[in-house]
Amino acid sequence: MSRVVVSACLLGRPCRYDGAEKAHPAVQAWAKTQTSAGHEIMALCPEELGGLGTPRRPADLRGGAGKAVLNGQAQVVDDQGRDVTDAFLHGARLAAQHAQGARVAVLKARSPSCGCEQTRVEGELHPGDGVFAALLRSQGVEVSTEEQLGEH
Repeated sequence: MSRVVVSACLLGRPCRYDGAEKAHPAVQAWAKTQTSAGHEIMALCPEELGGLGTPRRPADLRGGAGKAVLNGQAQVVDDQGRDVTDAFLHGARLAAQHAQGARVAVLKARSPSCGCEQTRVEGELHPGDGVFAALLRSQGVEVSTEEQLGEH
């Protein structure tokens, strides 16, 4: 049985920074087809796994996208100026451990953890992945967002 990673908020778990969920009907339907095909769905929230809790302060990438954070060249800072980089890194690493063996991930677009191909850096949308997405991609996992799901 192979594993498939999905951002927990997309499956309806209220784990976003604001305590909400972002249930996405197409992702939920896709996850059911994956389960029917014998795949194990790993519903993960790296920010919760990193100990940030829900709800939590909104955070933004500073100095670069997720790959730069992984390389120690950028930070994650919450809206009160608190550096939460260590929590984001810890959560991304724990989530990646849970996802070990996964080949595919569908993650929340533009999230500082899960954004794929574009995420917010210093308040503006920039090319690059969030911290967790960058880590998964570095491990050979095919990552996409709920918005890209229909493109595959």
